[in-house]
Amino acid sequence: MDPAPEGVKTRRYDASRRRAEAGRTRDRVLDVAERMFLERGYAATTLAAVAKDAGVSTELIHKTLGGKTGLVREIQRRGLQGEGPIPAPDRSDAVAASDIDARTLLREWSRFTIEVAPRTAPILLLVRAAAAHDADLADLQEEMTAQHLERMALNARRLLAHPGVRPDLSPDRIRDVLWTYTAPELYDRLVARQGWSLDDYAEFVFRGMSGQLLADG
Repeated sequence: MDPAPEGVKTRRYDASRRRAEAGRTRDRVLDVAERMFLERGYAATTLAAVAKDAGVSTELIHKTLGGKTGLVREIQRRGLQGEGPIPAPDRSDAVAASDIDARTLLREWSRFTIEVAPRTAPILLLVRAAAAHDADLADLQEEMTAQHLERMALNARRLLAHPGVRPDLSPDRIRDVLWTYTAPELYDRLVARQGWSLDDYAEFVFRGMSGQLLADG
């Protein structure tokens, strides 16, 4: 009889390997879907085409990602994670919890903006364009907008905990300023269309937020 511990180790290894493979498959499907959506548009991209190019079945995409709308949601969610092993929202939270002034916090947030915007702005604008003709995408647009506003409301409260913010500003006004300077349209106009560098864009975002929100401008 084989010792039980060895059997357990094998099952654990197999489970870990299956999870890793599932993660690679998921990323491959999302990569293919994102490329097709941005090249062809939402309506012209079929689930069958994504499945074929990714080497999976349409049933798997429905089951694990929720169809076309689910693909868009997951692409945007993945983009929000930014680069590196630690998700951008977690790193942003850690910076906001540190002992710094409001100006330094806005500087750090502007850097997170240029890390995330290239990954999320194109898909958010795709959703906006397709929402007029697709009820599911219209619902997803409302969901994404609400999530963005909720995140900026949280950031507004955190910003107020740091010295240097204009005393006349309400949390709602700060939220709206942060929401505006992180809008996908702003990135699209200046970087995608006008060719600004990401560093110049980060400086623009920082100066704009600072001018609106800081006591010393």
